Amino acid sequence: MDLKLGGRVELKKPHPCGSRTWTILRVGMDIKLRCEGCGHELMLPRSRAEKAIKKILTEEEAT
Repeated sequence: MDLKLGGRVELKKPHPCGSRTWTILRVGMDIKLRCEGCGHELMLPRSRAEKAIKKILTEEEAT
């Protein structure tokens, strides 16, 4: 999966705040994400993050 720093992703399950979109803050063995709804940050192992991602959002889908 091609994850880039600053990219936006949509996860399969919504965050408790209701948002499904997250910004990628760190890429490596672990992936750090920030919720676009409430600003909560979390760090997941890459394997778990790749399973949780539904799709990578492009600039056209972001607006």
